[in-house]
Amino acid sequence: KELDNMEKAKVYFTKEITEESLVKIYEKLGIELKGNVAVKLHSGEEGNQNYLKPEFVKDIITRVGGTVVECNTAYDGARNTTEKHKKLMTSHGWDKYYKVDIMDSEKDITLDIPNGHVINKDYVGSHLDNYDSMLVLSHFKGHPMGGYGGALKQLSIGVASSSGKAYIHTAGKTTDMNKLWDNLPEQDKFLEAMADAASAIHNKFKGNIAYINVMKNMSVDCDCCAVAEDPCMKDIGVLASLDPVAIDKACIDLVYNSSDPGRDHLVERIDSRHGTHILKAADKLGFGTTDYELINIDK
Repeated sequence: KELDNMEKAKVYFTKEITEESLVKIYEKLGIELKGNVAVKLHSGEEGNQNYLKPEFVKDIITRVGGTVVECNTAYDGARNTTEKHKKLMTSHGWDKYYKVDIMDSEKDITLDIPNGHVINKDYVGSHLDNYDSMLVLSHFKGHPMGGYGGALKQLSIGVASSSGKAYIHTAGKTTDMNKLWDNLPEQDKFLEAMADAASAIHNKFKGNIAYINVMKNMSVDCDCCAVAEDPCMKDIGVLASLDPVAIDKACIDLVYNSSDPGRDHLVERIDSRHGTHILKAADKLGFGTTDYELINIDK
């Protein structure tokens, strides 16, 4: 039994959802992110009401001395060009508190994925190379295409450049944003491509990357939706891990095992998009595991 626990990924959990609890749970990980720290989060589409606000994450970003990093989108909206994206970051208050970097504002670079299921390269913004470590600070919620959004989505779609997003969404068919919607693959291939891209980012920062998932304002829609549904279930808590697969699996299990009547709506969104398939695909790639131990730090 002790050996089993040693092999399981540690995922820390607290019901407390505060600025202070993000720092407290990060410190349970026993890691000090080194050098120039990128904090990858979702800055929120224009009109979205559910994204994590700048004030809420102030303590943890200050604690790691991080730069808020984002990448342009591959769909119409207020974040599909650097100029518009920077304007929205200002309007949402991000650059009031933090250094902000749109990582694909200049050019793309590619990362190899030698053992990818579907794609063998990941297109990311060139500024990614400016960072020594990364804190992936995810708002866990539903997603119109992926079923759910958590750490793995942040690593894949989130860190990819605009062309990289098109490449993942089309399972490697095109990097042309204008051809994205005409080249959508079978759903499981899209999810496997996301797992592939996630592995590239995790492995790039291996040993210098940490994950926090915040389970609040859980809508079936992503923070990328300008018109998003309101949250469908009560807030659950905050989780942290060094394993992106384990932390997402723990969040999924907390939703599925919840007695909250609103969980059915979120579960339907996840199941209808085969959302948990990304966990299986990522587990097979070996950069994380679905086998975890949940450690409640409130006790």
